Amino acid sequence: MSTMYSTLLFSSAIFAGFLGSLLGLGGGIIIVPILTLALGIDIRFAIAASLISIVATSSGAAASFLKDHLTNLRLAVLLEVGTVCGAIVGFLLASSINSKFLFILFGFFLLFSALMMLRKKEDHRADVDHPWSEKLKLAGQYTEKNGQLIHYKIASVPLGLGLMFVAGILSALLGIGSGIFKVMAMDGVMKIPMKVSSATSNFMIGVTATASAGAYFLRGDIRPEIACPVSVGIIIGSWVGARVMPKMPAATIRKIFVIVLSIVSVQMLMKGFK
Repeated sequence: MSTMYSTLLFSSAIFAGFLGSLLGLGGGIIIVPILTLALGIDIRFAIAASLISIVATSSGAAASFLKDHLTNLRLAVLLEVGTVCGAIVGFLLASSINSKFLFILFGFFLLFSALMMLRKKEDHRADVDHPWSEKLKLAGQYTEKNGQLIHYKIASVPLGLGLMFVAGILSALLGIGSGIFKVMAMDGVMKIPMKVSSATSNFMIGVTATASAGAYFLRGDIRPEIACPVSVGIIIGSWVGARVMPKMPAATIRKIFVIVLSIVSVQMLMKGFK
């Protein structure tokens, strides 16, 4: 592999890691299109490399969020039961799915992500704790920048667990953290504050990706010459994104990201239907 090629992978990964960490999406949603559309890498190898990079993304971002006491660890451990089971099912499905279908599925997921990014990010607070949340003591608290202590409860735990199963399937099929789906489930269904949803999502996507990456490794789809520079770049980008996220509004970045997602989704769909 040439130095120029490795540098391109590395710089692209920094950009993907930054946006993925900042918005709680995971860098795979950017890395996979770059590897397949721009560099012509087989989508199965791109998905496998992306899963390795997602582990790095989650590790870099989760450390900062844990330090800020935004991540709900009890909730993350429970929801990971659903995502890991979904990841196993997703890998089994990926073994028998045509590559063209993966391009099409990825394209539609990008469009869905773009639409979700356009919605207004408002906190949906639960008024009553779900019985499962009470029994498992999932409710938590965090401190705002002004020093205000925010207490929150958690609703619809079984439905949230089911949606995490779907997120795990998508993660294994497409090589993404499916963070947008996890944040949507925690924010819209379980009524968890947006900051907590994003931080908990960043913690969870690494565990989900690890389950999928192990299976891809056994199948021989992981290429070190691709995964290594991507993973290192993702670590740097996610660290910067995690530092920036608590201090600045992401509205402008979100709008730019929607445009990028829309353009890339059309390209992925065209490649799939070709």
